[in-house]
Amino acid sequence: MLGWYDANARKLPWRAPPGAPPPDPYRVWLSEVMLQQTTAAAVVPYFSRFTERWPTFEALAAAEDGDVMAAWAGLGYYARARNLLACAREVAARGGQFPRTEAELHKLPGLGAYTAAAVAAIAFGERAVVIDANVERVVARLFAIVDPLPGGRKAIAERADAVTPADRPGDFAQAMMDLGATICTSRNPRCLLCPLSGNCVARREGEPERYPFKPPKKTKPRRKGHAFWIECEGEVWLVRRSDKGMLGGMRALPDDGWNARGDGSGEAPLAGPWQAGGVVQHVFTHFALDLHLALYSGDEWARLEIGDGEWWSLDRLDDAGLPTLFAKAAQLGAAQRGEDR
Repeated sequence: MLGWYDANARKLPWRAPPGAPPPDPYRVWLSEVMLQQTTAAAVVPYFSRFTERWPTFEALAAAEDGDVMAAWAGLGYYARARNLLACAREVAARGGQFPRTEAELHKLPGLGAYTAAAVAAIAFGERAVVIDANVERVVARLFAIVDPLPGGRKAIAERADAVTPADRPGDFAQAMMDLGATICTSRNPRCLLCPLSGNCVARREGEPERYPFKPPKKTKPRRKGHAFWIECEGEVWLVRRSDKGMLGGMRALPDDGWNARGDGSGEAPLAGPWQAGGVVQHVFTHFALDLHLALYSGDEWARLEIGDGEWWSLDRLDDAGLPTLFAKAAQLGAAQRGEDR
């Protein structure tokens, strides 16, 4: 694996070349948090903007929450951004010194088992068993682990531990990630190019795509909610969502309180008149949402209190850092109003 990685490592802005001294722990940590549930291609521009604006733990720790949430918009899973700030502030309070061991890293806000192991191995050269979705797939196929997920993760972890070397553990972890991302893919794995093909039990069986075994997906519940477009003299009314809960701390259009457990109330922030503005469909981890956009056509804007929200210029709406759901709703609202004018 290390020989293959030396010749085939992906060039990514947070990595050091194979065999080189480890990269800055800040960059390793930031990239690993961003990469959770997100592709490397999607992360690269976000990573570049973040490190240009906040190049150290101390710089990020001093950032305004709203600025960081806005810069994160589009990456999804916004609890990661809140944990990012909490972790940076804790590290800054320690004098900017990041813990070096997997056990100590695991104690920091937002660093689960995977992230702690990845940072320990890649940034500090500690032997740690690093298992993301790509590594999970490689190991499940290599040993033809038949236990279905999530229960099968114990057997996968044991096998991954057995093959993780003490030498260059960070490069080995990244090699396994790259193999899963580029060769041992979910569909149509390119087994003829795989350095492990001679040892792979799943390939010998002739059905590598069977692994890892996954139970059938449950149908996600569908929720209904409303978002409200209130426009006045070229500006639209935006609110800041509660720090706790879905999309916490993000700017957004006002809504009617929909959540993962139930539909919204349908209650608007102003008395009518309202017009239907279309529907945005969005899929979250645990549910799907039909978000109905309502367009305000009255003139009672004075009833909105500054402090509950803010007026945001339509010309600068792209800079508001709206999460994807509300960005789609805002595009719909702006297009509808453009047609009206």
